[in-house]
Amino acid sequence: MKKIMVWLVLVLCSLTPATLWSMEIYKKGDISLNAGWWGQVWYQYVSDMDTNGDGKHDNNLNDFLIRRSYFYIKGNATPALSFFAHFAGDKLGMDEIHNDSSKGLGSGIALRDGWIAYKLIDNDLIIQVGRMYIPFTRNYGTTSTKSLLSTDLDWGQGGLRSGIFYPSNIGRDDAVTLWGNILQDKLQYRFMVGDGEEKNSKNPDDNLRFAGRLSYNFYDIETGWFNSGNYIGTKHILALGIGADYQDDLFVGEEKDRYFAWTVDLHYDKPFDNGDNLTLDASFIRVLHSANGITWTYFSGGDDGDLLSAKAGYFFGDTVGPGNFQPFAQIQNINPDGDGKHSTSIYGLGLNYFIKGAANKLTFEATYLDQDKEVKNSIENHTLITFQLACGF
Repeated sequence: MKKIMVWLVLVLCSLTPATLWSMEIYKKGDISLNAGWWGQVWYQYVSDMDTNGDGKHDNNLNDFLIRRSYFYIKGNATPALSFFAHFAGDKLGMDEIHNDSSKGLGSGIALRDGWIAYKLIDNDLIIQVGRMYIPFTRNYGTTSTKSLLSTDLDWGQGGLRSGIFYPSNIGRDDAVTLWGNILQDKLQYRFMVGDGEEKNSKNPDDNLRFAGRLSYNFYDIETGWFNSGNYIGTKHILALGIGADYQDDLFVGEEKDRYFAWTVDLHYDKPFDNGDNLTLDASFIRVLHSANGITWTYFSGGDDGDLLSAKAGYFFGDTVGPGNFQPFAQIQNINPDGDGKHSTSIYGLGLNYFIKGAANKLTFEATYLDQDKEVKNSIENHTLITFQLACGF
């Protein structure tokens, strides 16, 4: 039944124009309401998995899943007062996942993003209240998953089959954020006060979480809450960003300590006169007392360490059939501190085929997760092959 549902979505995506999924429901003066849908369907092969539950990594996994299914509504009550909500299903039908329908993870649909925003001083100062991205990294703090350069987010931030190292509710937090664009809109700032890891039996203290980010654009500007990780020739971007994330007195690993992380990142999109486009993206993250471990690596909850990522893609402006090709490559390194800790590297080669804009595409990626030191039936090397169809608006 799961495979039938996935292939049904594939067929519908293939045959249906993307604009069908976005519609204006209501418009009267300054009041507006819009709704839409966007989703991704995957086939994924993973080597060396424990598919029998016997602790032996001696089988390969073939998995069909709906990676993301986003129903959204957005609108304006006044020119200064707006709202946005995503109702999402994530990794629906994914093998070897702990289903949590309350979060739309593995089964069900749940509120993933939902906020009200008020422009206190035009785009210079905005207050936003609700559930939203944590303003820390570009990769999973400002970039829309509809416009990633590679198939998915970075490993360690929820990409492919990994978890997220920082406190979050599927990459989000319930919070108040002040943000805006100044210096002729070239500098965007964001400052969040949020729930973070909430009070529970393991964390008896209910401390606030503080996160912030600055991003400066040297050429074209990015002024919205979501930006793109892959402009495919529509903008000339050179963006330098820094961010920090902090919550005090968490039980991370086996002891109580403060969680803190900081990052610096760079994004470059260069369109050429012939329609081609070069995209480069790089980031460095330093983590102290990680809130969570990182899947299939030596990086455990409570560890210190570094995460590095570099990506490159080249978009060809000449169409082939109805769309355009973009080959891409990436390399990541996850390096925990400490004796007995070893690094993990992730290598990826892939190809995007854009049908309409950055959100409607076919993607193939071959990914290799390489352990500096393998542990039999525990921390091993893995090969992942992912085919993706994404569509919507």
